Amino acid sequence: MTGTETVLGAPVERREGREKVTGTARYAAEYDAPGRAQAWPVPAAVARGRVTGVDTAPALALPGVLTVLTHENAPRLGDPDDPTLALLQSPHVPHRGWFVGLVVAETLEAARAGAAAVRVTYEAENHDVTLTASHPEAYVPESANGGFPAVTGHGDPDGALASSAARVDVEYRIPPLHNHPMEPHSSTARWEGDRLTVQSSSQGTSAVRTELARLFEMSEDRITVLAEHVGGGFGSKGTPRPDVVLAAMAARVTGRPVTVALPRRYLPAVVGHRAPTLHRLRLGADAGGRLTSLVHEVTTHTSRVKEFVEQAAVPARVMYATPALRTLHRVVRLDVPTPSWMRAPGECPGMYALESAMDELAAETGMDPVELRIRNEPDTEPDSGKPFSSRHLVECLREGARRFGWEDRDPRPRSRGAGPLLIGSGVAAATYPVLVSPCAASARALPDGGFLVRVNATDIGTGARTVCAQIAADALGAPLDRIRIEVADSDIGFAPMAGGSSGTASWGWAVHEVCVRLTGRLSEHSGPLPDGGIAADADTSGTADAESPFARHAFGAHFAEVTVDTVTGEVRVTRLLGVFAAGRVLNARTARSQFIGGMTMGLGMALTEDSTMDPAFGDFAESDLASYHVPAHADVASVEAHWIDEDDAHLNPMGSKGIGEIGIVGSAAAVGNAVHHATGVRFRELPLTPDRVLTGLLEHEHPAGMLGT
Repeated sequence: MTGTETVLGAPVERREGREKVTGTARYAAEYDAPGRAQAWPVPAAVARGRVTGVDTAPALALPGVLTVLTHENAPRLGDPDDPTLALLQSPHVPHRGWFVGLVVAETLEAARAGAAAVRVTYEAENHDVTLTASHPEAYVPESANGGFPAVTGHGDPDGALASSAARVDVEYRIPPLHNHPMEPHSSTARWEGDRLTVQSSSQGTSAVRTELARLFEMSEDRITVLAEHVGGGFGSKGTPRPDVVLAAMAARVTGRPVTVALPRRYLPAVVGHRAPTLHRLRLGADAGGRLTSLVHEVTTHTSRVKEFVEQAAVPARVMYATPALRTLHRVVRLDVPTPSWMRAPGECPGMYALESAMDELAAETGMDPVELRIRNEPDTEPDSGKPFSSRHLVECLREGARRFGWEDRDPRPRSRGAGPLLIGSGVAAATYPVLVSPCAASARALPDGGFLVRVNATDIGTGARTVCAQIAADALGAPLDRIRIEVADSDIGFAPMAGGSSGTASWGWAVHEVCVRLTGRLSEHSGPLPDGGIAADADTSGTADAESPFARHAFGAHFAEVTVDTVTGEVRVTRLLGVFAAGRVLNARTARSQFIGGMTMGLGMALTEDSTMDPAFGDFAESDLASYHVPAHADVASVEAHWIDEDDAHLNPMGSKGIGEIGIVGSAAAVGNAVHHATGVRFRELPLTPDRVLTGLLEHEHPAGMLGT
């Protein structure tokens, strides 16, 4: 595309697409250099305790092994902002899988063999890794993740519930979930005198540089962090992880470039996970289906290393009008790995529980599930009372129902079948907040008629390079092919990470601002441009992060059709449909990809993704992709994503909302609700695996006490 008339919103191809499909795109572990060494970590083999001895001699005797770092000889680090990065600083073992050593060798194979040869002895302590809603050490934290209050409320929820014409009191359980990006967490580090350069698979180079400066007690201007290509993250690369710290540490000790690529089976223990959440929902409604009371209580776990509280009750503060509302978070400190961000943290598990409960309320009141949601549409945000900057959830539900053919649905459970297959359909709503952070950017008009725009965005597969170029072309009034973009370099300037569906809004705001400024400077210039061109800079601090009088959220509606095999218990999703209201869509091609990716990830949450914490060993039983199952193309026949363009003047100069996470929110609930419609059985624990479904079907056919007859 060379014109500018439709540059924003156009389905522009990814700028780095050819590099990726031809294999020329280089990722963090692929930056070779003379003398580069490889390193392999040694994970702790106890669930809690301390290291009493480390025998490194067998490892050092192996060919190619250069050194073994442990708490006894590793460089001393400064106090980290994130305690999970206090690596090899102490004999203390807070959970199984915590790194207690690092073997550095000439080759990856030698490093792996060396790590296997290290002998570590421990003094084990009693551990507790089991989350229960009645755990005696559960407490209410000061706040949940993101700074949200742990408790909010208004009205008299208990009294209103007791006098309601219809009531639902249900519990849901979501297991631990893991991010598992295609590219495991990897970093390559090299020191040149007192300067450190790192290629890191990270969602944000600014955060990595800041933490490395703190740990190695040096100024940030002596550190460069690059993340040219990142093979996915889903939140797990949103903060610095052990790979980058260990790589920098090993490079300093050996005086050579060092690559640390974490083995996939180690990821669940050291890069975060979606914490398990136990939900209790109590809904009350009048005879017309209008909510009279809503109570959402969540219990989750965190580690003893660092408090992280999944804010899963927060969506209940946004979604539906009710005169009485209470939300509560409780957390238990256990001897488990530290949980962290995973795509749509809080909203994803919270909306699964809320939208499942709303489906149960629809059944209780005899109302259509779509109409029940529409009937409870609020005028303002229920928790804050703020007006919405834009809210088109009703339009999403109506348009989704039209596209899906919802009016032809027989509302009775088990009303459709084909041989041993039961067929059902379900719906769920979705929401995700609009987040934006300050960012710096620069732009330069070049004598050859082109433009160079620099912003420290990180492209984790979302098409950030492409959409930032589109924003620049639109603001400059220039053809898209005249725009050159440089990203993912901490030396460019501060930028927030690619996370919270805030990347494009944050980077794009700075890009728009700097290009508008450059346009102004060019309008004042006459004659040829100087050899160095004309430049402008921008920093959106104070504007992008200004307090808004509006409640700003994206919304959506998910519809799912499933078949359930009554012989095997297998659930197949034959169709997923999503309709979203996410501001102005800036690139139709990459937006559709993001929506579909999120919806598919929600499908995995519903049907296949499961992790169990072994109470005896204190370890996740599913630690690789052979045991932790993610969806494949064959797992869904059709995925459709559509959107309603919103004209919202209260967001950013582009009028965009984030789209990376709204696609997953509600997807699992739509599948679960469809399974209930197909079978008449309500499953309240994910995932809906064949064994769990078949057991539910058998219990439905043969009530308690009759299975043995």
